[in-house]
Amino acid sequence: MVAGYPRKPPSRRLGSGGRPTPPPDTMDNQGVRRQVRANYGASLSPDATAFAHLVDDGGFPRAVQRFLRGWRASSSRDVELPVEGPVTRVMHSADGHWLACQVAPDGSDRFQIWVVTNDPDDRDARRIDSWPHGHPEGSAELIGWDGTQVAAILTGEDGVGSSCLIDPADGSTVVLDRRTAGRLVDAWAGAALVRVGPRGYRDLILLRGLTEFALLPYDPGSTTDLGFILDDHTPRRLRAGTTGESFELYHPAKTYGLNSTEGFVRALIRSDNGASHARLIEVTSTADGVSYHVLAEKPGFDLDEFVVSDDLSTVALLWNKHGCSELQILEYADNTLSPPIPLPGLVATELTISAGGSMVAMTVESPSLPPTIELVDPRTREWERVHREPSLGPLTADPTLEFVTARDGLEFSGWLYRPPAPVEPIGAMIFLHGGPEGQSRPGYNEFYPPLLEAGITVFTPNVRGSGGGGRAFMHADDKELRFAAIDDVADCVHFLIDREAVSADRIACCGWSYGGYLTQAALAFHPELFAAGISICGMSDLNTWYRTTEPWIAAAAYPKYGHPIGDRELLERLSPLLRVHALTAPLLLVHGANDTNVPPSESQQMFEALRSLDRTTELLTFDDDGHEIVKRENRAVLVNAMRQWLMKAFAATAIG
Repeated sequence: MVAGYPRKPPSRRLGSGGRPTPPPDTMDNQGVRRQVRANYGASLSPDATAFAHLVDDGGFPRAVQRFLRGWRASSSRDVELPVEGPVTRVMHSADGHWLACQVAPDGSDRFQIWVVTNDPDDRDARRIDSWPHGHPEGSAELIGWDGTQVAAILTGEDGVGSSCLIDPADGSTVVLDRRTAGRLVDAWAGAALVRVGPRGYRDLILLRGLTEFALLPYDPGSTTDLGFILDDHTPRRLRAGTTGESFELYHPAKTYGLNSTEGFVRALIRSDNGASHARLIEVTSTADGVSYHVLAEKPGFDLDEFVVSDDLSTVALLWNKHGCSELQILEYADNTLSPPIPLPGLVATELTISAGGSMVAMTVESPSLPPTIELVDPRTREWERVHREPSLGPLTADPTLEFVTARDGLEFSGWLYRPPAPVEPIGAMIFLHGGPEGQSRPGYNEFYPPLLEAGITVFTPNVRGSGGGGRAFMHADDKELRFAAIDDVADCVHFLIDREAVSADRIACCGWSYGGYLTQAALAFHPELFAAGISICGMSDLNTWYRTTEPWIAAAAYPKYGHPIGDRELLERLSPLLRVHALTAPLLLVHGANDTNVPPSESQQMFEALRSLDRTTELLTFDDDGHEIVKRENRAVLVNAMRQWLMKAFAATAIG
């Protein structure tokens, strides 16, 4: 349940790929209009002559395909799809012929998969997750491509996931694996990597036909969740030039020994198995067993992402250093790791690489840089921004990295955003991320500039349970330990009072998803500390949430929150709704009506309970949006509502 910058966001669009309505404007304190536009989520074509990406500039985010001349974008086209909703992912096929798109109808949290050809004149789009094993009432997740077939997960109402390969031409489907909480990670030439296990206890298994292989030794509490299948020293998918020359596609039917007892399967995976932080590991499966060794690690820091070129020459890695990103290139042939390549922004995500490894693209962002796609040559280390229409929006100065010592001595980090000079501070807001395994990072956030310009300091802590701090820290809020995470929020209040001289009666708390729950809990457990609260798509009662959320989300959450049967009493003690009498601060509740992750009933029941007690509360609902509240116009309404709510609360304390 992580929410942050929209990766999938009241006006309407002619289909998710149609031209958007005019983008909404935001107004700063001087009356200057600032239009919001973000480019992100790139997928390079294998021959590096094109890339597809997502654009968020009004209505729902849509997919765009751009064609390259060298390193410069030339012509482009919107990918037109006959469904209203945000495109949340777009991916080139391994042969460069197809584009697959993951779409969330009406902003919901259940997805569909559509495909189009890369021919700009071909406007035929077809949905492929409904043939014949699809689950129209469930959700489809786009994973990648296995040669010319779409790799996907189809999950029905029962919560059982089917890891599949789908032919984009006719929709014929092959099921590779089917299990509750099973998630396909990668597939190639008859082998598949499937993630199993609940949150915080995840492993990857290798499937070869009907045989399962465990990749790493048993290590409870470790997380192994990302990987790519290689093969026996043969290029994985393509023999390609790097400047648009012709190339040959290796068909998945050519297994190169992957299914034979004489052959073997290699994979690169991300895991903190046997370590305190995630690292890059190579595993090899043979008839005699599985061996592994570490290829890259940074003591004290997690590996965020990595991608492998199809010719197996190049691995691009992103490390997480207190929330900032660090890019390195691994020459896979001789395991040479380059010095870090300086990034044009503080945070980088969504890596993609060309087949020959000559071009790497990623989304880069900072508080002063809305999400934008940057290309880098891993050999020359030179960057190129390719957008013909750049990203833009309201900006802030970079925050400072701060550390808070909790009441039990545990130290955790946070990012502090101060109002720009000469604006006088009038109060502060603590903003809590989702997850709880999410992480506050110094990326772009369109909600902060209007608050900062109004004099509201913003502090975004990574309380215990957050990601990016290693496995021990991530498990530090499991079950009964969650009370300490609630106390961490209270300790952030004392930090702001002691270190930033914020007035004790002008501190508010806000959060999204799990952060919304944590906001409600902080206001209920420590009511004397907060002047106001804003809960966006948050849970109010953990037991009712378990009964109404998606079954696969519930099953994965047991180790984090507790089991709804065996830990019912604990869940009651942790639920803000059952402590509603203690909650006195004005609370704004926000929800998307199409949210199936945290259903809107969670906000509704808290709203009704507070009204029955004559507390100050409001409920803001977006009928055409879901858990992320991704529609650009809705987010403009939300940021304005947040600012007004906090300004009113702080003014009331001044009068009092």
